[in-house]
Amino acid sequence: MSVLVPFRAYPSGMTSSRLEAFSDAVIAILMTIMVLELRAPDEASLDVLRHDVLGVFLAYILSFVFLGIYWNNHHHMLAVTERINGKILWANLHLLFWLSLFPFMTAWIGKTHAAELPTALYGAVLLLAAIAYYILKTAIVSEQGPDSRIAKALGNDFKGKISPVLYAVAIPLAYVQSWISIGIYILVALMWLIPDPRIESTLGFESDRG
Repeated sequence: MSVLVPFRAYPSGMTSSRLEAFSDAVIAILMTIMVLELRAPDEASLDVLRHDVLGVFLAYILSFVFLGIYWNNHHHMLAVTERINGKILWANLHLLFWLSLFPFMTAWIGKTHAAELPTALYGAVLLLAAIAYYILKTAIVSEQGPDSRIAKALGNDFKGKISPVLYAVAIPLAYVQSWISIGIYILVALMWLIPDPRIESTLGFESDRG
């Protein structure tokens, strides 16, 4: 008979390497699923290519960038996480759940050429993924302690706080003009495109982990 292990039963010395490897594999699979939606048109025509493929391709680029951002920052954060517990494991699964919806939302927003509802729901998934990442970060900092190196490196995390606000603004704007919402999503992606140097500069990021 299987036994559910409570959060406090996880050994304090548990490392994050297995958690990171599992998360890397999931994100890699999600990227692969997304690219499978890029199906070649039946006709050799630029008009057909533009109508049938361009929207999905542009949505794929945006979602690929977002997944890359999550992978990059997730890797940096776990690289300086000394131990994990059950709360961190579940918080990480919570994040992966919302990221797992990216392929579906990417295909939908691409095939409908950024229609109102898909654009709004795409933003909702982005918002919930951002909240999930914040929960994961909070769980990690809580386990490491407020005086830990990672807590000091993250600081007040302005980008982590402003991103959900921008998503929340973009969601209703999709019903005004969907391309305004898309522009906000791109703005957030650009904010995060360059990895935050605080962890590297504060902790001396270990190159052998990369």
